[in-house]
Amino acid sequence: MTLSPARVPGTGPGSGPAVRRLSATLYGYAFLDDFVLLYPVYALLFSDTGLTVWQISSLFCLWSLTGVLLEIPSGAWADAVSRRLLLWFGPLLTAAGFILWVLAPSYWAFALGFVLWGAKGALGSGALEALVYEELDRLGAADRYAAVMGRARAAGLVAVMAAIPLAGPVYAFGGYPAVGLASVLACLLTAATATRFPEHREPADGPGEVRADGPGEGLGEGPEDAPGGGWTRTLRAGLAEARGDRSVRGALLLVPAVTAVWGALDEYTPLLVRDTGVAESAVPNWLLLIWAGATVGGLLAGAGRRLGTGGFAGLLAVSAVALAAGAWVRTPAGIGLVALSFCGFQLASVLADARLQDRIGGTGRATLTSVAGVGTDLTTIAVYGAYGVIGSATTHGAAFALFAMPYLVTAALLAAVGKRAVGKRAAGKRAAGKKAARAARTSGSRARP
Repeated sequence: MTLSPARVPGTGPGSGPAVRRLSATLYGYAFLDDFVLLYPVYALLFSDTGLTVWQISSLFCLWSLTGVLLEIPSGAWADAVSRRLLLWFGPLLTAAGFILWVLAPSYWAFALGFVLWGAKGALGSGALEALVYEELDRLGAADRYAAVMGRARAAGLVAVMAAIPLAGPVYAFGGYPAVGLASVLACLLTAATATRFPEHREPADGPGEVRADGPGEGLGEGPEDAPGGGWTRTLRAGLAEARGDRSVRGALLLVPAVTAVWGALDEYTPLLVRDTGVAESAVPNWLLLIWAGATVGGLLAGAGRRLGTGGFAGLLAVSAVALAAGAWVRTPAGIGLVALSFCGFQLASVLADARLQDRIGGTGRATLTSVAGVGTDLTTIAVYGAYGVIGSATTHGAAFALFAMPYLVTAALLAAVGKRAVGKRAAGKRAAGKKAARAARTSGSRARP
């Protein structure tokens, strides 16, 4: 099966209202998707229900494992059916999980809720990036993908920062049921926003393909929804492209190399901040500084798109040094450097995703994006395990500094690749110049009597 967006004739980077509508829908979806008041209190809910630390940790592992198992199949499914359908359906799964948590709090209810939440994450991962990139490409604005996705990630971080201070008053008013109800409402609004995404996917090899023409249409109609549909074909096609294209493979590996470590370290930033000696009540304020740094990184993605391979390597190296130095000093002032590093890592994560989207040329865009997501999830789980060992043997500052080292290695590898590429281009230009000179001499000798 081949599905490709029909490019709108006569449009370009300034394609106007259509791009603005797509961007506005994306920003609203990203904000509502992370505007979950349960985020800052669900660990307390588990503890107050009587769960042990081991049981809570097992829930987090189940959450991650669900995403790993479903990521690639759901990405292939997104390439076979309407991507907007998956973006609409996913938040409804999360809403159902949250309802279970507050109405029947127990270990197994929490476990089922995390399975539903993990399934939602898998359905959206790959589908969202593929839909946004191909719609922008159809409008002649694919070069704006990094800027648009960077702002979307910033909108999600702003939602988290807004949910944290609101969770306290809502909990004081109505306890966990009130916080859960507000979270369910956010999920329902997210699903409603997903129906406003445009989706144009033209059949390229015969009848029976999926096409969604506009908001509210084409949510999964067609024979591909039947058992034995086309998702397995899209999976094979996407993986074949990765095997056959070295640049695609490199871009796939770059996404987890950039995204996974700092994404895992984010879970331990409260412990890092507390180790600097600040009062417990001041920890959230310092965390807001770190999240603000990541937000700025997303907003810089449009300008950062101009970075070449060498510039990208430099960005990773500077961010790694800032992370190591800021964590090692174990003072509140060092948290500013950690925020700066998270700014750089967020920017690098958006740019890595944009590089992958630019290199995918086939129909398996969501599939390959999900493959990168699986790599990120597996690496993140490995970082969790390694941090548990290292963080138990040393300080959190030393652990953060140690985990900056992989970024220096990645930066060195990218710098070497960039240097080789520059050398090849220079050699090619020299060869072309010599060939032109020989052609000119031959032409001159033929012209003499």
